[in-house]
Amino acid sequence: MLSAERLAKTFQSLVAISSESRNEGALASDLKKRLDALGAKTVFDASAAATGSDTGNLISRLRGTREVPALLLSAHMDTVRPGQGVKVLFKDGVFTSDGTTILGADDKSAIAVILEAFNVIRDGQIAHGPLEVVLTTCEEAGLAGARNLDFSLITAPYGYALDGSDTEGVIVQAPSSNRFEIRLFGKDAHAGAHPEKGINAIHLAAKAMAGLSIGRIDPETTCNIGWIEGGLATNVVPPVVTIKGEARSHDEDKLERLTAGIVGAFEQVVAEYRALGVHEGLPRLETQVKRSYSRTRIPEDHPVVALARSAAARLGRPMRTKKSGGGSDANIFFEKGIPLGILGTGMREIHTLREYVRLEDMVRAVELLLEIIQLHAGIPQSVK
Repeated sequence: MLSAERLAKTFQSLVAISSESRNEGALASDLKKRLDALGAKTVFDASAAATGSDTGNLISRLRGTREVPALLLSAHMDTVRPGQGVKVLFKDGVFTSDGTTILGADDKSAIAVILEAFNVIRDGQIAHGPLEVVLTTCEEAGLAGARNLDFSLITAPYGYALDGSDTEGVIVQAPSSNRFEIRLFGKDAHAGAHPEKGINAIHLAAKAMAGLSIGRIDPETTCNIGWIEGGLATNVVPPVVTIKGEARSHDEDKLERLTAGIVGAFEQVVAEYRALGVHEGLPRLETQVKRSYSRTRIPEDHPVVALARSAAARLGRPMRTKKSGGGSDANIFFEKGIPLGILGTGMREIHTLREYVRLEDMVRAVELLLEIIQLHAGIPQSVK
């Protein structure tokens, strides 16, 4: 039987273990013990060498009592900063931190939900198909754990990532994303004595950025410049500036046009200055554009959607299909041919010191997950 008290205790104990990106080892060790005690078989892949984490991704398997394909359940172990020494508070059914750190509900609420579902399966001897749990590292660091996951260890054809907020929605669409780094080289000079001998790299970059559309471009496309670094001192004409940003869209053509337009704006400013012939070979650009992840699109008639809707209906709840503006491990799994619908645990205000999650929402997430597991195994009626 589902125990809200046990779920609460599990969540509190998980968030007490610090696991900022690339420091997930202590949490991973704890989770292996918990999963093995629940009858699962757990291994770690060799991704740590590529991600820089102190542990690999955790892959755990629970043998099924029904002969159906495995169902994948995914969450990530890492948190954003500040996530060291979290002191969790619980009042009026709501978990928060003490305000000096994030809470870590993203994504430890999901891990607690999966563990509680496994507890219910064990205690109630509920029939189920094979279950594969993948708990990744470095999701908050560019999806690095999933990107370097040993997919030869995965057999499930589809499943769910528990990494959303809405407990009555399943995310089936997410955008593609490009990240870009642009370095503009000018020329240094004394800003007071001989400014005309220099080329102000920051000024030129500002000219290029002033003509860009930033933020919400259209309903399915966004752009952000989030990092700028340059200059040496106030009395030195800055010889170099570096700009980093990202572009996202659910439409690949729009994304490529937007990315090309950003780079093109800098190229135009540089070309116009060089046409003056003041400094040979300067200013100049170095640009780098990389694909962060590609879009996810799960059809409405896919089993991932059908299972979620049917499970919600058995609980008397709605279940909406949703489109996300952000990326997650599910994007990487989708690229590898494993569609993951994204389910919510109720976590709110994530990546802030105001992060919180309601125990009631986590209970609802467990209930939905158990219904999905039973439906996937072909069980005709809900087991209470």
